Amino acid sequence: MWRSIASNALTLFIVLFLLVAGLIAWGQRTYVAPGPLAQTICFKVGKGATMSAVSAALQQQGAVSDARVMRIGAEYSGKSGLLKFGSYLVMPGSSIEEVVALLTTSGQSTCGQDVNLRIGVAGAEVVLRAYDATVGGYAEVAKFDPAVGPVPQAYLDAAADADLRWRVTLAEGVTSWQVVESLKLADFLTGDLKAVPLEGALAPGSYEVGKGFERKALVDEMQADQAAILAELWAKRADGLPYASPEEAMIMASIIEKETGIASERGKVASVFLNRLAEGMKLQTDPTVIYGVTKGQGVLGRGLKASELKKETPWNTYVIAGLPVTPICNPGREAISAALQPEATEFTYFVADGTGGHAFASTLADHNKNVAKYRAIEAAAKDAAGN
Repeated sequence: MWRSIASNALTLFIVLFLLVAGLIAWGQRTYVAPGPLAQTICFKVGKGATMSAVSAALQQQGAVSDARVMRIGAEYSGKSGLLKFGSYLVMPGSSIEEVVALLTTSGQSTCGQDVNLRIGVAGAEVVLRAYDATVGGYAEVAKFDPAVGPVPQAYLDAAADADLRWRVTLAEGVTSWQVVESLKLADFLTGDLKAVPLEGALAPGSYEVGKGFERKALVDEMQADQAAILAELWAKRADGLPYASPEEAMIMASIIEKETGIASERGKVASVFLNRLAEGMKLQTDPTVIYGVTKGQGVLGRGLKASELKKETPWNTYVIAGLPVTPICNPGREAISAALQPEATEFTYFVADGTGGHAFASTLADHNKNVAKYRAIEAAAKDAAGN
């Protein structure tokens, strides 16, 4: 009898084992197999959402075949607690594995609506976008200058949506004063900013915020990011650079940022200024003169006067030797990298070439030829405009 019981128990154990193994294999296949979704949907992950609630909602909308498989698979892969608030475009046939990755990896909305305060060198603008299925991407719904207005009704309507995404984006080359003044105009941010951060201390880039996010917390994040970038790149700097400190490298990076917006030129521009320093030449760069006039508070909006080029300020590199006393803007990562990993050239001059870039030269004679070419291009453009 006991032998029969043992045999039956072993048989039951084997059956259960096979059932469990089969169930696991089925779950694994289901997790990676193409999903049942026939048409693209825009799926919203709310703040504080759980994987259990999200998986159930996705099954209800026909995006995944089994909410339990999604829940268990996300837990097994360590992604259950990594849901990112936002709106996500789920494509037809997406597997559960792909859906989980979409909702837990980037945190960048791929559909729905978002608002972005863009702070640029020439000013700031608030842009409302919405996903447009007809074009397969985002389309601009409304845009306005927060300093001037008026505020579009579409923006006011969208701002009431609890699922709306908010961002603040800093362009390379903005000044700290421009950043602070623009943040003060953002009606979706809160709190005061009592002081303007040091020039160069804020990292350009895109920052996700929430409605009611504190301005000071955002500025602190920008400062922490820039400090981390500078520390990382300073540790990798080339040998023989003339900087006495990371702060001096940041000053050079800010000049490079203002002199060219072309990525491929940054290393050459850095080499020009470093070669000038090595030869005891003045840097003679217009952006430093402009900063001495404006102190970074707005755009000059006109050409420099001869008197301004001659007037001594702590930034006028036509008058002072060496680097200015502070950075003249907030440079981006690439400009900082160029200051610390410059190209090796013999260039000591450069001038605009009429195409948006610059012509570089090692001698004054070659430089003068390049200047003559540029002036001829300018003259031809003026004649064409006059006709």
